[in-house]
Amino acid sequence: MVGKFLTGSLLRHVTVMTLTSSVGLLTMFVVDFVNLLYIAQLGVPALTAGMGYAATILFFFNAINIGLMIATSALASRKIGQGDAEYARRLLTNVSVIGLAFGIPIAFCFWFFSPDLLDLAGASGTTKSAAILYITIVAPILPLSVISMICSGFLRAHGAARLAMNVTLSLGITNAILDPIFIFGLDMGFVGAAWSTICASLVSALFAIVPVIRQFGGFQPWSLPQFQEDLPAITGIMFPAVLTNLATPAGGFIAYRFMGDYSDDAIAGYAVIGRMVPVLFCLIFSLSGAVGPIIGQNFGAHQFDRVRQTLRQAMLFAFFYTLAIWPLVLILSDPIANLFKLGPEGRELFWLFALVFTPLFFFNGMLFISNAACNNLGRPSWSMWTNWGRNILGTLPFIWLGSHYFGAPGVLLGPAFGGIVFGIGAYWLSRNLVGKLQQTPIVPAPQSALAQQN
Repeated sequence: MVGKFLTGSLLRHVTVMTLTSSVGLLTMFVVDFVNLLYIAQLGVPALTAGMGYAATILFFFNAINIGLMIATSALASRKIGQGDAEYARRLLTNVSVIGLAFGIPIAFCFWFFSPDLLDLAGASGTTKSAAILYITIVAPILPLSVISMICSGFLRAHGAARLAMNVTLSLGITNAILDPIFIFGLDMGFVGAAWSTICASLVSALFAIVPVIRQFGGFQPWSLPQFQEDLPAITGIMFPAVLTNLATPAGGFIAYRFMGDYSDDAIAGYAVIGRMVPVLFCLIFSLSGAVGPIIGQNFGAHQFDRVRQTLRQAMLFAFFYTLAIWPLVLILSDPIANLFKLGPEGRELFWLFALVFTPLFFFNGMLFISNAACNNLGRPSWSMWTNWGRNILGTLPFIWLGSHYFGAPGVLLGPAFGGIVFGIGAYWLSRNLVGKLQQTPIVPAPQSALAQQN
């Protein structure tokens, strides 16, 4: 009876955290989808392809943000689970300092070296010019997004799912309102999409920072001795988490490099698929982010049975969700291709995406969930190696073979098959890690003065 109650309680917790996270993420992804749709209505496939290249380059920065958010969520949730909320605030401050120290120079590099990066990605002509324009406009606002994502991870570590949801929800709603105004109403075209993103980032930052200050005490004053003391713990999970997330855009970069050998129509179709993936699989992306703090808190409280149950239920959630949307994607394949004005090659790619790529995405879900578990169980390097293995060994050879024998469709489907082994392998690693940690004696961390008073 108790076991059933725990399972049901955990399932509700996983579901609530996942759904609230997915609302904000889905809003953001849908706006990106609509943003590309607006550009597609201009009737120039090269502009649609340019948006795809720009998104691929900028996703490297988003991957860094996600890694910092994971580090904040994992470290803060563990301290909160041990009853030390003050230490969690201290970690928030120190992670933010590190985030800005890396984010500002990286944003400058994107702004200054975007032509060289796009040359490496295989972009050319109008496609390259459009991507450069978008990146150079958006790059200066990128450091602010670092703080937004770190604060979002801090809110989620406290279990404030609704407040964390509002960070991305505000970003999406603002973008949805301003996109048509800038692109069509003010006749700014492609440039309007970039300025809409800047305004949305400013609004999102307010929704991230203000609740942290008002409801959870805000940032603790920075102290160099405390920073030096926390640095090993922060970098111990931050660098592997960032490197883990950088693997995904690296795999996307490789794919676009091969896709650059084909027509603008094929690249445009691939760009549409790139926007469809996060919309369709938003719940799986949210699931991996939602289970991390749950695992972290239960690990901090030494509740390994609940950690194991959370993993199992997350996998079942991902499996049945993928199975449910597969027929829907097949039915909507032609209408979506028509909506984006895709030509024959782009339409063929999208049909293969619906038929083959969609069901195989479950194995990516297995990888995401397992990575979240390893990050929050003190083995972030395991996530790093499995993710890079999936995006290099599970991508490059398969893309090369697919491109050689099947052309553009092989570039799309090759990595989907390559990810099967890494998804299964990552899940096996995470399950065994839980068992190993359960058998290892853990010395409880000392309580802070605040926790002792309480």
